[in-house]
Amino acid sequence: QVQLVESGGGLVQIGGSLRLSCADSKRTYNAFTMAWFRQAPGKEREFVACISWSGSNQAYSDSVRGRFTISKDYPKGTIYLQMDSLKPEDTATYYCAAVNHGGVSLQYRQTADQYDYWGQGTRVTVSS
Repeated sequence: QVQLVESGGGLVQIGGSLRLSCADSKRTYNAFTMAWFRQAPGKEREFVACISWSGSNQAYSDSVRGRFTISKDYPKGTIYLQMDSLKPEDTATYYCAAVNHGGVSLQYRQTADQYDYWGQGTRVTVSS
């Protein structure tokens, strides 16, 4: 069974950087499409970025494109979200998610209902 564990959240100043990690200790997800979502208080969970099972393709939401980078370390069974030029509106709980790639394009993997497995979330706060 897939077990996702996020880490790396915290408090950062406006314009700063953080790197989030998501690991599956059983390394069962290497055939999975992986994604990051976030949810701010009182708001719906929103798509941030996703990466193909091979790590060769990525997709981003308009709000983070050019500032965030999703990547995958295949041997370690870990994905990352490098977040640069952080803004107060990036404040949220960030969730890692996974789904068997199933041959589905990343274009269609950008909503929460597409994913079967979720981590517990890690909190990111951007403050002045």
